[in-house]
Amino acid sequence: MSEMTRYRAPADRSRGAMRHDDPVAEIDPDLLLDFRDVLLRRNRKVLVGPVTWSVELDERWVVLGPNGAGKTSLLRIAAAMEHPTSGYAAILGERLGRVDVAELKARIGLSSAALAQRIPDNEVVRDLVVSAGYAVLGRWREEYEEIDTARAVDMLETLGAEHLSDRTYGTLSEGERKRVLIARALMTDPELLLLDEPAAGLDLGGREELVARLGELAADPDAPAMVLVTHHVEEIPPGFSHALLLSEGGIVAQGLLADVMTSENLSRAFGQSIVVEMIDGRYFARRARARAAHRAQ
Repeated sequence: MSEMTRYRAPADRSRGAMRHDDPVAEIDPDLLLDFRDVLLRRNRKVLVGPVTWSVELDERWVVLGPNGAGKTSLLRIAAAMEHPTSGYAAILGERLGRVDVAELKARIGLSSAALAQRIPDNEVVRDLVVSAGYAVLGRWREEYEEIDTARAVDMLETLGAEHLSDRTYGTLSEGERKRVLIARALMTDPELLLLDEPAAGLDLGGREELVARLGELAADPDAPAMVLVTHHVEEIPPGFSHALLLSEGGIVAQGLLADVMTSENLSRAFGQSIVVEMIDGRYFARRARARAAHRAQ
């Protein structure tokens, strides 16, 4: 995998002890994501928050929780696609509301179902990946540089999808599409990679292939910081370091993955008794069995 651009903010800036919604609050130079009491409300309904959460360079985060927990809403703020209703949100050293979001989005790699729905079936995979570097979706009359085409193939190879280069998007399986979209998200050497439920809709084989590839990416020291949203613990790739556990828009737990991924925490988040186990570096969860006494007849 080619060396990726890394975010390093100036060392002489520091975070001030100010209110989270203070218009002159200083930016913490060590944080790629810095959310302080972030809340998103729509039509008087709170979608997520208040959330205080931060992501540092080289960290790999999973955002986990049941449907409706606010995971995707939080990711949309992290992708500079939404502004919070209240609170302080800084992304890659830039505060939302005081930055050109188009320039900020160019520094973020995003793979999501919403993007997938916009891709025409006749789009050639190689062109789909290359076009990310030109901030467009779908080739028209553009002429791409050879170096960009080579990088697109390199990114496809990273996800084990280089053999799909000449295929059209509409001919791909769901698992192949997911890997191609992540390759596209990596095309621009992003400083932050956001993955919204990348394994959704995959069969067992497709899921395991994707999880393995993401585990390899997480272990790559040149890869960007990563945030992956899911509601299945089985989809957490090896090598992920931290977890943010949400329920009903609020935080249940956050921190190191091993500290968050406990039966107690997941039971609270999902509203039922859950047993969490780790097998060969992967997490698995199931509902706890009822403690009914079995008496010999």
